[in-house]
Amino acid sequence: MGLFQTISEVRRRTARPLPETLAVEIDRRIVPVRLRVNARARRLTLRLPIGTDSPVVTVPPRVNEAAVRAFLHEHRAWLAERMARRPQPVPFRAGETVPFRGTPHLIHHDGRMRGGVRAEIGEDGVARLVVSGDPLALPRRVSTFLRREAEAAINHAVRRDTAALGVAAKAVRIRDTTSRWGSCTSDGILSFSWRVVLAPPFVLDYLVAHEVAHLVEMNHSPAFWRLVARLHPEARQGRLWLKQHGPLLHAIGPRDA
Repeated sequence: MGLFQTISEVRRRTARPLPETLAVEIDRRIVPVRLRVNARARRLTLRLPIGTDSPVVTVPPRVNEAAVRAFLHEHRAWLAERMARRPQPVPFRAGETVPFRGTPHLIHHDGRMRGGVRAEIGEDGVARLVVSGDPLALPRRVSTFLRREAEAAINHAVRRDTAALGVAAKAVRIRDTTSRWGSCTSDGILSFSWRVVLAPPFVLDYLVAHEVAHLVEMNHSPAFWRLVARLHPEARQGRLWLKQHGPLLHAIGPRDA
């Protein structure tokens, strides 16, 4: 028994650890793929997370590098197709156009202006986000502005919808999530992606109605959907809009680390 333990320990110490990334050739370019070992994983899985630059392979314990390389080689065509369909990133910089409340806004820098960022429609009919201050601070200023606008709009909608149902949220959190647009915990904490402020207002109203309804019905039963429709008559349109256009919003601006 003692000898078996000693040999096992030696094997664990001398086993070659997996690298953090592996390179795979996609359409004649080298793409780094991140490796993430998960003790609960039962099989290799490959994902292309929204808003990130690198694919991710989830690796179960005791799977070696050769097996991961073979898995990536087998799924190169799938990965190439998904990468080709991925929206191109839109940075926050002067001259770029980004949506705000569903309307395209041209980012414009005005070093003479004071007061951060202002959304306006010019005499030429063009909607703009006019950004003051140091040009190097422009991305941060735009990001801060959009997050604050999202927080204000979401909190307003939460207060309206919770009052309509006679319930209360324990807390409202604004994040930058990729797996879901909103969530509601069993103890009443609501979370939302700030990026919903980029969408038309009826989409934000749908999302808030969806999560507030979970304060009453923690499911997706017919009773739940009746509550959502009661809070927001355009719920179906909002849900469909997010399904069709939501991935594009994840390509806009920086992501949270």
